[in-house]
Amino acid sequence: MTDLHVPALDLPKGFDVTDPKLYGDRVPLAEFAQLRRCAPVWWNEQEPGTGGFHDGGCWVVSRHADVREISRRPEHFSNHVNGSIPRHQDDISAEELEVTKHVLINKDAPEHTQLRKLVSRLFTPRAVESMRAALDERADLIARTAVANPSGDFVSEVASELPMQAISELLGVPEDARKQLFEWSNQMTGYDDETLEGASRMASAQILGYAYQLAEARRTEPLEDIISTLVHADVDGEALTPEQFGFFVIMLAVAGNETTRNATTLGMMAFMEHPEQWEHYKRERPRTAADEIIRWASPLTSLQRTALVDTEIGGTAIKAGQRVVLLYGSANFDEDVFDNPRTFDITRDPNPHLAFGGTGPHYCIGANLARMELDLIFNKIADHMPDISKLGDPRRLQSGWINGVTSFEVDYGTRTSGCPVAH
Repeated sequence: MTDLHVPALDLPKGFDVTDPKLYGDRVPLAEFAQLRRCAPVWWNEQEPGTGGFHDGGCWVVSRHADVREISRRPEHFSNHVNGSIPRHQDDISAEELEVTKHVLINKDAPEHTQLRKLVSRLFTPRAVESMRAALDERADLIARTAVANPSGDFVSEVASELPMQAISELLGVPEDARKQLFEWSNQMTGYDDETLEGASRMASAQILGYAYQLAEARRTEPLEDIISTLVHADVDGEALTPEQFGFFVIMLAVAGNETTRNATTLGMMAFMEHPEQWEHYKRERPRTAADEIIRWASPLTSLQRTALVDTEIGGTAIKAGQRVVLLYGSANFDEDVFDNPRTFDITRDPNPHLAFGGTGPHYCIGANLARMELDLIFNKIADHMPDISKLGDPRRLQSGWINGVTSFEVDYGTRTSGCPVAH
């Protein structure tokens, strides 16, 4: 019998949660809310070849409880079978798709467990806290350098700098190569964006080539960094293959740059849209602000799993082999979990968002570092550019799974404020 209390789904014709052009304009929060109400487990039909897949579509899971449940069931839902990225280039070859499975996030146990253990000690709360003083100094320099000019691009001058420096420090990337690493990672994840078309494949090859050069240097002269750890690692009695190592570097470079950078930009935009929250932040500097920024931004709109067995989610049957998209951009606004989810509230506590991937084995290894980076950079923004304002609309990234901003022109508010600037 049909439940008469469930409203009918009324989405735009051809609506696809992985359509990159959709996100170039906006995050479709209204459509996500409709999915949660009307079809929390919804079949997203796709033409064969869309995003590199030829299976006719995928299930989309939009409620917090269901996304969390799937994240905690790796024995039923695989990251490896089809990878965790729900949208590749339409023309990606089967061979290219297979290569992406070398990335840690696309591994299943036991290999995922073994590889993750190699670097997990470098991201413990204690290890991350040991980086605070150096990153605080970096954040201060970033803000002071930006306000040396009255205006500029917030993305390149502020948001991108601290995560780039943090992950480069961990990877042992020298100062003169860090900007290039950032540009490669930006191009690699921007394959859906028309302005970056054609650069993605080349950027992937360039990062891999650079990773191999770093590995060779660390084999002969090891340092206290992730690369030295990896090139001398032992997994089941064998050294890491070049592919395992290279894609480990890719994952860390991309994850370390893209997500925190976008959270910083989207967080600043949220403060501008909610000036009372910015005033509160400048006065109180609550430590809860970082998690609310991350929830609000949801820098990864979605990732996917593939069902290993016939199963069900929310009463809907899922067949073995079918892809399931976890819609973090919806789950983090679920009314059943968050009071007034469309309200940006930097004092929100508790804040059980799923932006770090739920609570399963693929929970973001860099979560502690991301929180600290956001805490540091927003404190310095409040110190050095308290009157920051936007000069124009941001340019959003066209991506089927990353919630990103490529440029955002701002006025740093220092023309008449008397704020000290760097010279």
